[in-house]
Amino acid sequence: MLHPRTVDRIFHRPELADRLSRVVLDNSPTSASPSGVFLSAPRRTGKTTFLRQDLMPTLAKAGALVVYVDLWADRAADPGQVIVAAVKAELAKHAPAVKRLAEKAGIRGGKVAGIEFLIDKLGIAMDATLVEMFVALSDTSKKVIVLLIDEAQHASTSAAGADALFALKAARDELNSEPHFGLRVVCTGSNQDKLAMLRGSKDQAFFGAPLVSFPALGDDYIDWFCANTGGLPAPLLKKTVAPLFHRAGHRPEMLGAAVDALRFDFNLTADQVQARFSAAVETQIIDANQELLRTLRSLTPIQAAVLKVMAVSGAEFAPFEAATLDLYQRALRSAGDKTQKRMEVTNVQQALTALQEKGLTWRAARGVYAIDDPLTVDVMRDNAMLNDI
Repeated sequence: MLHPRTVDRIFHRPELADRLSRVVLDNSPTSASPSGVFLSAPRRTGKTTFLRQDLMPTLAKAGALVVYVDLWADRAADPGQVIVAAVKAELAKHAPAVKRLAEKAGIRGGKVAGIEFLIDKLGIAMDATLVEMFVALSDTSKKVIVLLIDEAQHASTSAAGADALFALKAARDELNSEPHFGLRVVCTGSNQDKLAMLRGSKDQAFFGAPLVSFPALGDDYIDWFCANTGGLPAPLLKKTVAPLFHRAGHRPEMLGAAVDALRFDFNLTADQVQARFSAAVETQIIDANQELLRTLRSLTPIQAAVLKVMAVSGAEFAPFEAATLDLYQRALRSAGDKTQKRMEVTNVQQALTALQEKGLTWRAARGVYAIDDPLTVDVMRDNAMLNDI
C-alpha cells in the first residue's frame, strides 16, 4: 500500500496538455497561435489546476520559458501592474545571465538586451517598458516565452490593464520577428463574453485571436474519482457520480465535499453509500447557491430589473438604449412594481453601480457591462427569476 504522501492527489490531463502545448507553440505560417489563444471555462472546474500542474510543465518540457500571471489572486491590485511585476520577477531570475552578457561585452552598467540595469545591483530600471523586459528575457533565455494570464478578462477593468494588453501585443510583434525567439500569450477566463471583449473588435489588442471553450472534466475524471475515493463502506459507482457531477457544473470540489461528509458518518452502511452520496452532493449544490440567492433576493426592484435584462441579453446588453429601457420597465411591471412610472438613464446608472458593488456585475474600462459569473444566470433561471422577461 502506498504511503499517503506518495499518492498523487491531482487528476492530470497529459493528453490535453500535450495537444494544447503543440497548438500554442506551433510556428507554421498558417497557425493563429502567435496572435494569442483565449480559453474560457467556468470557475472551479479545474482550469487553473490544469494550467499549473499540466500545461506549464508540458510547455517547459517542450523548451518554452513559461511566465504565469493570476489576475484573480489580488483583485484590488491593478491588472497592468500585476502583469509587469510577473515579467520583472521572471527577468530577475535571469539576472546572472544578463550580468554575464554585459561583462562579456565589457559593460559595467547601461543597456543590455534593450533594458537598463546596474551590474552591481542586478536591478531592473523602474521605467523599463514591458517590450524591453520581454526582449531582455528572450535574448538571455533564447527560448520561446509563453505568458499564461489566468482570469485575463480582469485586465480590461482598468486603463493600465488595457495599456498592458497593448504593450503585450507590441512585445509579441517584436519577439515573433527576427532575431528574437518568440512570444505566445495564452489568456484564460471564467466568462466567455468578457474574454471576447479582449479580442472581438478592431480596437482591441488581440483582435481576431482564437477563443475556444476549455474542455470540461469528463468520464476519465469520474473514473479516477471513483477509483481514488476511499474511507467509505462501499465504492462509489460511476452511474451514481456521473449525473451528479453534471448537476454540480463539473466542479470537482462539490464531489470532494460530499465524500468528506460521508467519511465522518460512522453509522453509514454499504447499502446506503450511493443514496447518501447523491443527497450530499445535492446539499452542496444548494449550499453553494444559497448565498447568491440571498443577495439576489435583497436587490431593489430596479436593480433586479436591470440584472434580469442583463441575464437575458448576454453579450448584446446595451444598458442605455431605448429598447433596453423598455425591457427594464416590462420587468418591473411583471414583478408587480407600480411605483416606477418610467425608467431613466440615471436609475440604470445607479443600479449598475450597486450591482457592481455587490459583486454581481462587472464593468470594463471602456464602459461595457456584463454579469460577473455565468453561474448567476443559471441560478436565476433555475429559480424562475427570468420568467417575466
